Amino acid sequence: MPKLILVHERGNCIGCGACAAIAPDCWRMGKDGLADLIGGKDAGGGRYSRQISESELSTNKQAATTCPVNVIHLEKDGKREI
Repeated sequence: MPKLILVHERGNCIGCGACAAIAPDCWRMGKDGLADLIGGKDAGGGRYSRQISESELSTNKQAATTCPVNVIHLEKDGKREI
């Protein structure tokens, strides 16, 4: 099974809320109005990441491609897919 990592560049998030609406199991809106990656670990530089399962892949691909400022990325086996 491939290793799937979801990456959020929170420092550049504009708080549109699309990710939280599409994939509420992985995303929520923070008190500051920006999106939070649920369970995300601080990766430095305003970036957060967490491993996701195959069952979370489809909705998070949709969240990533819907993000108007392209701050959600998906890495598969160490290579950026989105």
